[in-house]
Amino acid sequence: MAMHRPTVAQFAYGSCTVVFSTFAMLLLSRTGSVVGIALVAVAALALGLLVAMTVPLSRPRPAAARRPAPPEPVRATVPSPVHEPVRERAAS
Repeated sequence: MAMHRPTVAQFAYGSCTVVFSTFAMLLLSRTGSVVGIALVAVAALALGLLVAMTVPLSRPRPAAARRPAPPEPVRATVPSPVHEPVRERAAS
């Protein structure tokens, strides 16, 4: 069974969630014991994992979008000669 490879967005959201939720829970709980800090850390890791796993994954594009458009035929055109009236200088 192939394992899922996390995307950059999942790493970013999960890491930010762990850092900010740990900081918030430590400030709100005002715990100083080792057991309290360990519980806050485990809860923050679980929350970060939950957030990282719920980030929508990018879906592969449909096969039709991946194929390049067929090239347009090259048309050889010859410019038509421009006929301008010939102006002669007036004798001075």
